[in-house]
Amino acid sequence: MPELPELEAVRLFLREVLPGREIVEAQVFRPTVIRCLAGEPFPEAIRGRRFESVGRRGKFLRFGLSDGLEMVINPMLTGRLQWARRGDRRLQKGFFSLLLDGGHELRYSDAKSMGMVYLLPAADLEQIPRFADQGPEADDPNLDLEAFRARLRRFHGEVKSILTNHRFLAGIGNAYADEILFEAGIYPFRRRPSLTVTEVEALHRALVVVLGRGLARAREAITETGEIHLKPRGFFAVHGRPGEPCLRCGRPVSAVRTGRIATHFCRTCQPGSLVRN
Repeated sequence: MPELPELEAVRLFLREVLPGREIVEAQVFRPTVIRCLAGEPFPEAIRGRRFESVGRRGKFLRFGLSDGLEMVINPMLTGRLQWARRGDRRLQKGFFSLLLDGGHELRYSDAKSMGMVYLLPAADLEQIPRFADQGPEADDPNLDLEAFRARLRRFHGEVKSILTNHRFLAGIGNAYADEILFEAGIYPFRRRPSLTVTEVEALHRALVVVLGRGLARAREAITETGEIHLKPRGFFAVHGRPGEPCLRCGRPVSAVRTGRIATHFCRTCQPGSLVRN
């Protein structure tokens, strides 16, 4: 799942190339992920409009369009945007393509068809599930230690589940939660009330460091390749590395699976016992 660093890197790139561009043509190949609340079919509703802004709210990308419409994309697990020239090879399982004046196309693909694309009036964003009830952005510069500590006190579950709860902070998913907890040296299944003052400080520090590092790597990848659909994570310390040596202590990285979600961590660097009450 693309998370805050990857989506923010995409936003920063598209912010430089999209505003002012007119949508000359819209092609829909698979309509299943599209929810058009603009009063007419998606191609007709979006054709002829200009991009005015590119934003992000948590794991939603927002595209402000002329005449008060917004396109909002929640890529979920495998949704990807592609910035390409007409005739460039398409990503697998494309859902729509927007041809812009100047010859570029903005395309959306989704290997597992789990994402959602909304086209609706900007005043109606609360109609999008899970949009309006998000907490503050995880990279909000105003989220200092005191604000973080006060917000964390409202939640009482396991610390990893809190990090991935969009009501706590917006933008963190399974992968970056694993990395933040490793950076902080905190066992993922600790209950929040058991965290010490020092551990809360370490968690806040790790949040800033890991998200900043991830954004820098994602922007580097876009600069080097010109591709916005990539998800650079080769620098991860634990996530996606079960059984491999921990980069700190050399012991194998552990994996605990709950349903479809796998948590990756180091039992030596993040000591704890799996006891759930």
